[in-house]
Amino acid sequence: MKKRSGRGVFVFLCAAPAVILFTVFMIIPTINVFRMSLFRRSAYSTTEEFVGWENFSRLMQDTNFIRSMQNTILLIVVVTIVTFALALVFAAILTREKIKGQNFFRVIFYIPNILSVVVISAIFSAIYDTNNGTLNSLLSLLKGETVAILWKGESMVMVSLIIAMVWQAIGYYMVMYMASMSSIPMSLYESASLDGAGRITQFFQITIPLIWTNIRTTLTFFIISTINMAFLFVKAMTSGGPNGASEVALSYMYKQAYTNSTYGYGMAIGVVVFLFSFGLSALVNVVTKRKTLEF
Repeated sequence: MKKRSGRGVFVFLCAAPAVILFTVFMIIPTINVFRMSLFRRSAYSTTEEFVGWENFSRLMQDTNFIRSMQNTILLIVVVTIVTFALALVFAAILTREKIKGQNFFRVIFYIPNILSVVVISAIFSAIYDTNNGTLNSLLSLLKGETVAILWKGESMVMVSLIIAMVWQAIGYYMVMYMASMSSIPMSLYESASLDGAGRITQFFQITIPLIWTNIRTTLTFFIISTINMAFLFVKAMTSGGPNGASEVALSYMYKQAYTNSTYGYGMAIGVVVFLFSFGLSALVNVVTKRKTLEF
């Protein structure tokens, strides 16, 4: 009895710091966001007025907010699909094919992940520069005349953000998938080859099913992190411009809460983003759920 009691105390003491930190820095602030979404106040004032659901009603009529949510969804869908497709393909190539310098390619692909978003944004801003940017200079050289494409203009800014976000994330997930693929027995591929299955068939019938648990976990994590990363890239590269063309939900929330002095309205946007993230995570878990395969 004393042994069990002592073990319980030990477990409690080990878990208590994490629980306290999680409560103080996650649970309480989240509850406060929900509470503040029901008030009208500025970010730097203690004066507040209870307005109930008025902030949420205003959201439904705010075309700028609707556009920012559309941009967020666009980034989530496109960046996720492109990143995971390329990460899986590159991981399969570097794992299955006999390529010299595999470790070198792992390092090269992983480097963008260890760089800060500010550094990556500065790099791509220089690449996209209209006058002296690398991209326009290269196109001018190939075309034989001056090319001055506005890569961060209204029509191209989202594409430019997508490229930067994919470049930043692809190496991390490629390395994760390489670790999973390397644990698959080669005998399975050899048996499939004897049965006449090609590389592509083996990829979809053997590789993908056997690492599906890893894909499912990383997919959920990546979708949610994309919402946060989109804010960082927009803040560092475009500030939501031009004319709100690259505004995402969190950057719009930040402007409303701390720039326009409509803190309660900004918190209402935060609540919507929180519920959207939670609902999207649940949906992805349901859609991607399948029987676990073992080997």
